[in-house]
Amino acid sequence: MRKILLALVLLFTVSTIFTGCRDEKSTGDKIEEAVEDTGDAIEDTADDVGDVVDDVVDEVD
Repeated sequence: MRKILLALVLLFTVSTIFTGCRDEKSTGDKIEEAVEDTGDAIEDTADDVGDVVDDVVDEVD
């Protein structure tokens, strides 16, 4: 009986160690990441628009 109890305690301890150490993002971190992604997307779009404008100007000349 004692070995079974010790085995169960050991299994419980091991299971809490592996499931209790998750690194979860806070809401603030998620918002900050979304803002950075949006800023990057805006910059990429602005670069693309600039390239298209340069191409049109070259075609007109």
